[in-house]
Amino acid sequence: MSEKTATLENWATQRINFAQISPYLNNMRDFICETEIEGLLRSQTDVPASCVHDIIQKALAIETLSLKEAAILLNVRDKDLLSRMREAALAIKTKVYDNRIVTFAPFYTGNLCVNNCLYCGFRSGNPAINRKLLTVDEIKNEIEIIAGSIGHKRIIAVYGEHPESGIDYIISTMSAIYNTKIRTKNNSSASIRRVNVNAAPMQVEELRALKKAGIGTYQVFQETYHHKTYESIHPRGTVKSNYRWRLYSMHRAIEAGIDDVGIGALFGLYDWKFEIMGLLAHARELEKTFGIGPHTVSFPRLEPALNTPFAKASKYLLNDETFKKVITVLRLCIPYAGMILTARENASMRRDCFSLGITQTDASSKIGIGSYSQAGCGQKGNKQQFLLADTRSLDEVVLELAQDGFITSFCTAGYRCERTGKCIMKLLRSGQEGKFCKLNAVLTFREWLDDFASPRTKEIAENIINREISQIKSMMPDIFPAFMNYYERITQGERDLYF
Repeated sequence: MSEKTATLENWATQRINFAQISPYLNNMRDFICETEIEGLLRSQTDVPASCVHDIIQKALAIETLSLKEAAILLNVRDKDLLSRMREAALAIKTKVYDNRIVTFAPFYTGNLCVNNCLYCGFRSGNPAINRKLLTVDEIKNEIEIIAGSIGHKRIIAVYGEHPESGIDYIISTMSAIYNTKIRTKNNSSASIRRVNVNAAPMQVEELRALKKAGIGTYQVFQETYHHKTYESIHPRGTVKSNYRWRLYSMHRAIEAGIDDVGIGALFGLYDWKFEIMGLLAHARELEKTFGIGPHTVSFPRLEPALNTPFAKASKYLLNDETFKKVITVLRLCIPYAGMILTARENASMRRDCFSLGITQTDASSKIGIGSYSQAGCGQKGNKQQFLLADTRSLDEVVLELAQDGFITSFCTAGYRCERTGKCIMKLLRSGQEGKFCKLNAVLTFREWLDDFASPRTKEIAENIINREISQIKSMMPDIFPAFMNYYERITQGERDLYF
């Protein structure tokens, strides 16, 4: 064994703190009860249509569904009922988050990893990957493009599980991201206003440091909630092979004061119905334990990756129609949560899915390490975790959303106004957060249109802006004068005004 290998293995053995798992176990069992989930999926079939309608009404009231209710929806095959479910999904999204889609940029800081997950291009055993960890200066170069040329205001920074990209590196790169200020072509100020983080499970002490560094949402995806599948695709002896250390990541985060968390599953690893039940069980467990559910839910599909045959060979890969049902049912099951659709999906598929209750999406996405600052750089399999299906620019995506009647939002106000945790949960369930969403969507959209939009996109988007302003005037007459004051100041060049 080499000295480097021994060092990595020694580091890995210190990552898991069992004392930070055991307090949350129930008689030494975790909250994913496979016999219950599988029993419900088998038994809840052929229920009366009236029962499905009652469940839809509960979801429309922004109440989290039970596992039994989810199983009923998952087994619906009737076309009329499925149509009603899709209609309700969009109605729920509009009620909770209004008529906007939030955009962000994925930002991979490196591809060093001690794990060897069978489905991942970045697995430690993949010799085809060109390994790199960005320096602070390289981070700044990337952010200058993401914020200064494309116009994003929020990113999801992605970190591998490796001692070189641990908590100290994460905090230093977050600081570099926040402190990078750029002038646009109009001489307006531009910067990343919120850094969300997708990283490996951490210990409570590290999570407290992450909170202090100004994290937005903390994401950890379980990948699959099925115990045996999880064990089979995460080789024994790696840090990630510990199912429960990962499962209780959000518990530790909330304990540490990070009250804005995101969960997810990678669809294609196991049965899609089981994974939805797992996500719902996770949301319900967080609600029961902390009174706070996940702010976001992600449901990426397994995509091809260089020298990674598992990604094509899995028997659980989903077709497009099944994937649309995944989105629909999740929107009904966890009605308050934001739902993230990524550029893993192609342009046509994404356009179809926005009407099913999606709230967030990425655009102008590059997931190769250091690719944003490399002009003309396309996808390079040896630099990225998987291949994207939609590589359109942010301007193209914004134009299409406007043509379909959606307003693009670059808002990050909720984090900075402390509308997180129990506060945001209350506002989401009551429909009040949607009012803030509408106000801040218009203000940030005005910023982006003036600083970054092409003439064609700006022309089409003006109709959306005018419609939204008219609605604000009608719906919120008391706040309308203050809103218009902010709006006019933004048109004159001020930036980052929000409610």
